[in-house]
Amino acid sequence: MGDSCAAMVTLDGFDRKIIAALQSDGRLTNQQLADKVGLSPSQCSRRRVGLEQTGIIRGYRADIVPEAVGFAILAFIQVTLATHTRDNAQLFRRLVLSAPSVQEAHALTGDADYLLKVRLATLSELAAFVNETLLAHPSVARVSSSVVFESLKDHAALPIK
Repeated sequence: MGDSCAAMVTLDGFDRKIIAALQSDGRLTNQQLADKVGLSPSQCSRRRVGLEQTGIIRGYRADIVPEAVGFAILAFIQVTLATHTRDNAQLFRRLVLSAPSVQEAHALTGDADYLLKVRLATLSELAAFVNETLLAHPSVARVSSSVVFESLKDHAALPIK
């Protein structure tokens, strides 16, 4: 989950317009952003800095095409822990945080305890990750993996209105 301080901030219409514009293009200059949202560049800059300082805007990054840089395999892996103790959950958390191929990790309700989104170069790397990293780890009881054939929608922008 996100920072609680960021969740408590009230956003007005200009803040929402700024966030929506930056989600679409994080490289906008203050002048370009001001033109899009209808504020002066100085007002826009102050608001952008405020959104960054409160943690609502966590950062900026390039959107890389994974296949273009050798990461052809996208998989989702459901993980069930061996025991549901705090120590075991911490062991698993450390494992996930140390695994560079894990792009996302989410604690779940339901049958599985966690859902991992992983990117790897080959199916053999996926098999090694599942068998030698996940299943070999003492915190893990079961895994179930699904390889993505096609991504119909892969867009991280929030539906800011």
